[in-house]
Amino acid sequence: MLMPRELITRAPRQIDYAEYEDRDPIADEVLIQTTVSGIKHGTELNIYRGTLPFAEELFDADLRLFRPPRADEQIAPFFPHTMGSWAAGVVRKVGPDVRRFRPGDLVHGEWKHRETVIKPEKTLYAIPAQADGETMVFTDPARFALAAVHDAQIKLGDRVAVFGLGAIGLLAVQMARLSGAIQVLAIDPIAQRRTLASRLGADDVIDPSACDAGLAIKDATGGHGVDVALEISGVYSALQHAIRGTRQEGLVVTASYYGDMVGRVDLSREWHHNRITMRSSMPVWGCSHRSYPLWDLERLEQTAVRLLEEGRLAVKPLIGARIPFWRAAEAYAMIDQSPANAVKIILTYDGSNL
Repeated sequence: MLMPRELITRAPRQIDYAEYEDRDPIADEVLIQTTVSGIKHGTELNIYRGTLPFAEELFDADLRLFRPPRADEQIAPFFPHTMGSWAAGVVRKVGPDVRRFRPGDLVHGEWKHRETVIKPEKTLYAIPAQADGETMVFTDPARFALAAVHDAQIKLGDRVAVFGLGAIGLLAVQMARLSGAIQVLAIDPIAQRRTLASRLGADDVIDPSACDAGLAIKDATGGHGVDVALEISGVYSALQHAIRGTRQEGLVVTASYYGDMVGRVDLSREWHHNRITMRSSMPVWGCSHRSYPLWDLERLEQTAVRLLEEGRLAVKPLIGARIPFWRAAEAYAMIDQSPANAVKIILTYDGSNL
């Protein structure tokens, strides 16, 4: 029997595997054999390319800022770096204190691209009969989309624009509609993604590479602009158009980080003259929900899970390809070089190595 493997990036654009040893679960632990995992295109693509803007900086948790290390501090080398965020699988063994699961049960949760994993029982969700692993690996983008929609405080009758139609953006389009938006505009330069957005509830789609997107938003809303713009692309020019397309005293919510470190944002024109508010959405990194204690991050995640379980969010159309785990290098090359072909790439595991 071969040893199980996990996916790593050894250097920019160098996908590889590292072997590790399994063990039996103890106490409340559950041993899971992975069947499917979802690649997180934004974050993982920046890791794959080596373009994370803060990879060589230290995040000071007390000061809540990034800073260079002091002379007496060292930052661990960024590479090799493990990859992955959410996966699903089948329970193989359970510890003696586990009560909710038994071998053969299907579960999902937060873990890396690896053939097996041991997780505490309380961190796992059961996959109900009406769902499947492919659906539930969308929990990660769904919780980020839901956090952005909550931060946007969309009201019944609002006009909403969504910039960036990856998995998070297309889920945000659907959630904006569920939240009562009377008009949803979807903006992305990739035609296939705009077509998907129309199928999933967008009233208007805009190609920012072919027009002034801010002006196009004003035209599509009868000259008003949107009440809320969700900027999820992580592109500075998109943020600029989000500001331009938002109505006076409206809100721009950013739900991505800007990895290229190249662009600039003009804060002297529409931003200043229209008294626009900008708000960052971040449901991880120790940030709380803005409506705490009524809402916390656990409730946010559980709500994302429920929306997926109940079929209120369409996710299967977002799957661009299903690629075997052992061919992961092809998956990352596709995301890097042909983003038009894939909104969400799924890695599949057949267990033949175990």
